[in-house]
Amino acid sequence: MQSIRTPDDRFVNLPDYPFEPHYAEIDDADGGTLRVHYLDEGPADADPVLLLHGEPSWSYLYRHMIPILVEAGHRVVVPDLVGFGRSDKPTEQTDYTYVRHIEWLAALVVGELDLRAMTLLCQDWGGLLGLRLVAAQPDRFARVVVGNTFLPTGHGTPSEAFLAWREFSQTTPEFKVGRIVSGGCVRNLEPGEMAAYDAPFPDDSYKAGARIFPTLVPTSLDDPESVPNQEAWKVLAAFQRPFLCAFSDSDKITAGNDAPFRAKVPGAAGLEHRTMVGGGHFLQEDVGPELAAVIVDFIAATA
Repeated sequence: MQSIRTPDDRFVNLPDYPFEPHYAEIDDADGGTLRVHYLDEGPADADPVLLLHGEPSWSYLYRHMIPILVEAGHRVVVPDLVGFGRSDKPTEQTDYTYVRHIEWLAALVVGELDLRAMTLLCQDWGGLLGLRLVAAQPDRFARVVVGNTFLPTGHGTPSEAFLAWREFSQTTPEFKVGRIVSGGCVRNLEPGEMAAYDAPFPDDSYKAGARIFPTLVPTSLDDPESVPNQEAWKVLAAFQRPFLCAFSDSDKITAGNDAPFRAKVPGAAGLEHRTMVGGGHFLQEDVGPELAAVIVDFIAATA
């Protein structure tokens, strides 16, 4: 597997991103290794809050939430998925599969960091991957917060918004990441913020993972990850630990996907689920401090 690494100078002086990088070497599942990047802020002996991003963002997405969580006394771990941020980027779209992403994430979170008693926040592809980790090792998670995500099995018909996004990702001549993230927000990102989302991708050769991700979402029962996701739902249907939905009110792609979690996950029963008013798909950008406060209060209430 051939991979490339974004030069460090692309990440100098990014707005509101003062965090120190951390790295781990993991098996690439093809006979080699990949260097993955993660943030690790706050007291090392505190129970971790694991923040998982989706596509085409990276740990920069959580810059306004991390200080609030750390101030409340929590350790905050924020990986960059393989192909994103400061993590290595395999160059061929065929190098990326749903199951490989799960294996890569598990290699860091479980294999390298051995995180336990985690509070998980997952959004977009962070949910498709993070919830599979919960299903594989539920005892490592103390509680879960899901926002603007889902765990698709291939049943039903994908939304028109998702189908349009998938078509765009495969056909657009220019995949402008900063502009894409800004388009998924209610507010208009500043030029420096859009540049920060562009930073991991000096040119299109770095974007194989970002481009292929939408095609990896199971949209039929023939998808290779349909059955594994159905099996994951069986574990979630027995998950008793606190499970909070915090979806935003202005995301067409995932609107309504909180309903299955509320209905099927026992840990979601009796909780005051939140609608994040003023949030687009990337609610961390629109209502990040408010979302961080929800997590702080949720941990305190369920400790």
